[in-house]
Order: sequence, then structure tokens, then C-alpha cells
Amino acid sequence: MAEDRHRIKTASDRFCGDGISRRTLLKSSALAGGAGLVMAGLPFQSIAKEDKKQMPDRQTREVWSSCMVNCQSRCPIKYHVEDGVIVRCETDSSGDDKYSEHQVRACLRGRSSRRRIYNPDRLKYPMKRVGKRGEGKFERISWDEAFDTIVDALKRTKAQYGNEAIYINRATGLMGATLAASSPPANSQFAQLMNLWGGWLNHYGTYSTAQIRSAFPTLYGDRKANGITDIANTRLYVVFGHNPAETRTGGGGVMYHLEQARKKHSVRMIVIDPRYTDTCLGKEDEWVPIRPGTDPALIAGMAHVMIRENLVDQHFLDTYCMGYDHKTLPEGVPANSDYKSYILGKGPDGLEKTPQWAEQITGIPAERITKLAREIAMAKPAHITQGWGPQRQANGEQSARAIGMLAALTGNVGIPGGNSGHTESSYDSGYPGFPGTANPVKTSISVFTWMDAILDGENMTATNAGVRGKDQLGVPIKFFWNYAGNIICNQHSDINNTHKVLQDETRCEMIVVIDNHMTSSARFADILLPDVSTVEREDIAVPDNPGNMDYRIYCSQVIEPMFECKNIYEICTELAKRLGIEKEYTQGRNECEWLKHIHALAGEAIPGLPAFDEFRELGIIKFPNRGHAAVAFKDFREDPVKHPLKTPSGKIEIYSQVLAEAAATWTLPEGDVIKPLPEYVRSYRGFDDPLTKQFPLQMIGYHTKSRVHSTYDNVDILREALPDKLWMNPVDAEQRGLLHGQRVEVFNDKGRLLVPLKVTSRIMPGVCALPEGSWYRPDRIGLDRGGCINTLTYWGRPSPYAKGNPQHTNLVEVKAWQKGA
Repeated sequence: MAEDRHRIKTASDRFCGDGISRRTLLKSSALAGGAGLVMAGLPFQSIAKEDKKQMPDRQTREVWSSCMVNCQSRCPIKYHVEDGVIVRCETDSSGDDKYSEHQVRACLRGRSSRRRIYNPDRLKYPMKRVGKRGEGKFERISWDEAFDTIVDALKRTKAQYGNEAIYINRATGLMGATLAASSPPANSQFAQLMNLWGGWLNHYGTYSTAQIRSAFPTLYGDRKANGITDIANTRLYVVFGHNPAETRTGGGGVMYHLEQARKKHSVRMIVIDPRYTDTCLGKEDEWVPIRPGTDPALIAGMAHVMIRENLVDQHFLDTYCMGYDHKTLPEGVPANSDYKSYILGKGPDGLEKTPQWAEQITGIPAERITKLAREIAMAKPAHITQGWGPQRQANGEQSARAIGMLAALTGNVGIPGGNSGHTESSYDSGYPGFPGTANPVKTSISVFTWMDAILDGENMTATNAGVRGKDQLGVPIKFFWNYAGNIICNQHSDINNTHKVLQDETRCEMIVVIDNHMTSSARFADILLPDVSTVEREDIAVPDNPGNMDYRIYCSQVIEPMFECKNIYEICTELAKRLGIEKEYTQGRNECEWLKHIHALAGEAIPGLPAFDEFRELGIIKFPNRGHAAVAFKDFREDPVKHPLKTPSGKIEIYSQVLAEAAATWTLPEGDVIKPLPEYVRSYRGFDDPLTKQFPLQMIGYHTKSRVHSTYDNVDILREALPDKLWMNPVDAEQRGLLHGQRVEVFNDKGRLLVPLKVTSRIMPGVCALPEGSWYRPDRIGLDRGGCINTLTYWGRPSPYAKGNPQHTNLVEVKAWQKGA
């Protein structure tokens, strides 16, 4: 293959190919940095400071850095370096390891980072495309040629189309860095560069959370949730589609804090999910398997029981909510438009939402729905929450709002041990990030619609495509930045159709990819730039969801940059120089000086913060939460008049005036609807779609412990330890004559892929599940042998209101693979 010319052998062999000598690879880096930890609070306390171990015959150091990928944790990694080469990784072992001051231990992904740093797929030098986009054919060029080519394309794009034609893609391969972060793109160095040069087309939402981000503000005016440590104060933990045991596995992740909180008071846990996940495994009190996309129907069936048996919190609904019944409907709304009328069959559809009705949709027996309703309503308090899987559906806004509404229906909002129905929140010490410049371009599109903006950007409007900031986009995307992301060809839907669009160079005229590895997406670059890895530069790592203990890691430069790799600040500085904005971009600072500046800003807000040089030497500082766990909407619960919500009514809007207006004014594809109530809405390609005659199985994706999205997929030992398999219930396997471990072909009208089969009762009948993030590896006949789920997902129809990612809404069929077929 084309990229094989650019591969290297692993550092464990102490060798690097392509004419780069062992001496160059082993050249030692001279840097400040040490191993240690400081606890930050009032006052700061130094817990441990590790001695550097010296060996007589080798130059040996131990250096702190971090695993900065999209699992939110950013766990610390201590790298052991001999003669300039990383020989071993270990994780945080400092301190007393007591709850709220615990050791932030990395999972196996972070501990395998040495194999990712010295991976054969590492990019070595700048290249330009010489074949068709996607073929992976490149030739080596100089950095000067790469910079000049990019700048010429930028100037041409700006002159012909304007800055709105320049797009920075959503990319999460480098998360939690202060200077080098790829996400959110608005905080990236490329955004800062473009902001100073006239701006760029922005986007809103994320691939993970678009529907809940758009839907929850229509219900609560915000996206607040009780802190995860507050679970210790609840009696019942009800979780819809949340699997932190696989998605947040490190010591800085949600799973650690969830388990600690549950242990305090033996909290009962009910998990509602199509799969019996590792979060359930041996820890749940009840698993309720449910058909994907039907959570609002389950909640409607439970609401019917609660209403009929007077189990709703009527005082809370009368005082704090709009639209539960006729008494609280907004003025001018037609009669029987309230939620209670919808449930009791007095609304426009005339259907009573009994548990028997819900059973036919959800696949959950009516008796179990009734039992769930009584238990959730009578548990005081109950912490009702959701992961991001249920809302990643074609009707995902409805699922997100329905789960949030269940918390209001039972009166669990604004109290300790309760929750809003949103994914849990965590403690934030207030340490600042990079102080970027505002984007002069105010237009933004949904993160999932960049392909639409390439194809038909001039016709995308606020009411047909969710364009924000102006009524009409007016110009297609012509210049595409892709930094540290694998979305172009791997994480976006409908890979085969995406290929066809991107191969047309008259549409998007320039694609620039900056990455560490030859990913599936990197093969689509016009100009391909080699970025350094996290250990080849300095930065400060910032966790996203640290529970009740925030922390910061000083990531010292562990080794020198390999080959011709440059860090992102160097790249942007060189581009800024050619664009005539170097002074504005750098403000006279190099990377280390920026980090000093940011740390100084933190010192103004956080008393007792160690000085920069001390932080750099210690490696880690921790900020234990000395206060109480966060309680979302506590002020509103105590005084709704003095502390109204940010909704039009100032109350929880079970009937949303915002959604009612959108439903009346937006142009939607046939079959899509926006509802002002959190109703169950049938989904295209759902369990009852006519297409099930051809593709009868619902397929969802899930996160695997072996990688974070597509990051770490090219680490051999992780793939061997946890190989990808398609989960299928024994009933479905028997109907198809399939056996556990057999290689199967999964297919639909979008593509075909090959993967081993896992036959297990841990998934409900009629549903199959495939890990997401595997690198797309098509053979000559188009069969994806990498098992990338997006070979089979749908792109052309985002969710109605958020215009978000519906990648869990899929129909497929599965058959035995015949070799040579």
C-alpha cells in the first residue's frame, strides 16, 4: 500500500527506517520536568515527590505527561526515558489514594501510549497528494512548499468566496490540551489563526451530544445536572443508556466516582439499555433491555401508571412546570395539547399510552413497565440520568426531553440525591484555558452537516438546515481544516457516499490534514502535515469530568520531535507569518511563555496555586472539592420567582414554546416532525420501518475499552486483547444458522463489512451492536475488513431539531461470510 513507504519500526527495536539513524532516534532531549504531585486546596499540600532514578550506564529520566484523548479523563502518564527513548509507561501512584484525593490511574489505553507514539503508521514529513483523493498516494515535500501551498489556497478561497467558505472540522483526537487541543475547534490554534484573519464557518453541537445539547435548553433553559458525587445521597439510580465502565474507565473518569458514590449508601441501580453493558455487569440491581429509539414510549407508559395511581408530584408540576396539564398550558395553545392529555389519549392522536401500548413499541413487558413506574415514583429521592447513546438517534431530541421530563414528573429536580435527567456534572476548579480571540464570522452550522455544506451550502437556511447566525449560509465549504481528527472518512456516516462527494475536487477545493498517523481520513488530504505526539511538546492537560477532584498535569516534553514533525503552534506561527499576522498571533510568546501566562491567570483566581516552575517540576496539582456536591436548579427549586429558568416562561417547559414555534415555521423532510411535548415519535429505519423486511435487525454502536473513538485502533496489543465483534442474541443467531466466533458479513443498502460474531444473551433479540471507531479498511471489492460501523450508517437525514448525528438508527442484515464471495 502507498503508506507503507512511510512506516517505521517500533521504538522497542531501537531502530527507525527510511534513512533515519539510531543515533537520531535515541538523541536525548534536555528539558525541565520531574515526577511528583501536589494537592491543591486551602492550603496546598505537597503529597509526594518522586526521586529521579539514575542508572550508571544510561541517561535515565522519569517525565510526566498525559493521555489526551476523548474519554474526558486526561489521566497522567509517567514516562521512563533511557537515552532519549521511552522504554516504559506507568500511571499515578502518588499520595494516599483516598476518595476525593485519589490516584488518577490510567486505563490500559493510556498505559499503551508508547506503542502509539512509536507506531509504524506515524507520519514523518509533509506530503502532497499525487493520486485521487482517498487513494493514499502522496509524495514528500518541504515544509516551505506545504506552507506556501496552504496559504495560496487560503487567499484564493477568501478572495473568491469569503471567510465563510473556510471550515475547521470537529475533531477530538487531541482533547484536554491547553495549547494544542483539537476540540472544541473554537479553542484550537487553527481557530485562533483564522479568527485573526477574518474568521471561519463555525459549527454547534457535537457528534456525541448534539440532540441533548439542543433539546435540554427547551425543557430547562440549560443543561445542568447534579454532580456525580451527589449519587451518594440518592435511594435509586436510574440510568438510560449510560456505560462509563467502558467509556470513562480511567481514574479521572466517571466510573470511579460512580462506584465510590454508590458504595457509600448501597444505592440501588436500574439500567435501561439494549445491551447488558460492563457498567451493569455484576453491579446493577435490574437491567431493562429496550429497543433503540423507544425511550419516550417507555416513559409515556410509566407516566400512565403514575397518573392513574396518583404517583406524580402534582405540587411540583403545578408550581415549577408548564404544560403538564390544562392548568399550566401557555396562553393561546389549543386545548388538550398538554402532556397529561397526551398520555390519557385525549390529545390529537387519541391513543392512550398504557403500559400495553408501550410494550408493543419498547419490547418491555407491560408488567415490568408498571413495576418500574411505581418504583421510580415512590423512591425519594431518585437520581434519573441518561448517557449519550439514547439521544444519538433520528428522534433523539425526544428521548433526551422525555428522560428529563421524567425527573420533573417525579419531583426530583433541584434536590440533593435527585437530578434533572441530564448526564451528571462534575467539579470544576476554575483553572482557565487558552485565551483565544473571537471569531468575526457569526454563522454556524450543525456539526453533522458539513457534508451538506460542501454539496449545497448556498441553499442551507435557518429553517431547512438549522443554520445559525444568519438566515442563509449562501456559500459552500471550499477550504477544509482537519486537525487531529478521523471524521472525514471514519467517524462520519455513510463512508461510501462521503468518499464520492470528497473525491469531486470542484466542490471542496482544499483539504488540509494535520495528524500523527496515516488514518483513514488522512488519506483524503491534499496537503498532509505530520504533527508531533503529546510527548514531543509541552502543554498543560485539563480533564473534562473529574468528579469531586479537579487536577492539572504539566506535560513536559518527554522526547525530541521525531523525523520532520512540527507542533501545532510552530505550524500556525509559520502560517501566520505568511498571512501577515504573526505579531497578532504569537503576541511575542512561545509555547512555554503562553503556558506561564495561563498559569499566572489561574493564580489570580485560585489562592495558593504553586508557582509555574514548581508546577512544572511536580508534574501534577490536584484540587479536591471541599464543598458539597452540585445540585442542579437548586435556587430555582427554592424560589422559582427570584431564580427563574432561561425558558420563555421561566419554568420547566414540558410543553415547549420554542419547539412549537420551530414546528410551525421549519421545513422538514417528509416523515420528520418537531413536537412541543416529549412524545414518542416513530423513527425512519426504526424497529417498525417497512425496510425491516429487507434489513430486519436494528444495529447500534458502542464504545470499546480498546480505543477512544478511533484513537488507539492501530495499537496491536489492544486490538488483540479486545477484538471487535458483532453482538447478537442467540435467538437471532439461530434463525440465521450463525455460530459464536464465526466471521459474518453485516450489510445494508449503504455498504458491507466483515467482523467476527459474538453470540450472547447480553443483548436483546432484534438488536445487534458493533463497536464504533475501527479504522475503515476496504478491500478491492468494497468489503470493509476493518469493521467500521460507519460503512453502514446513514448521513443524509440528521435529527429534526438539532440536525444531529443519528448513528444509532440503523437497519442491517447479517449472514455467514463465504470466503471468495
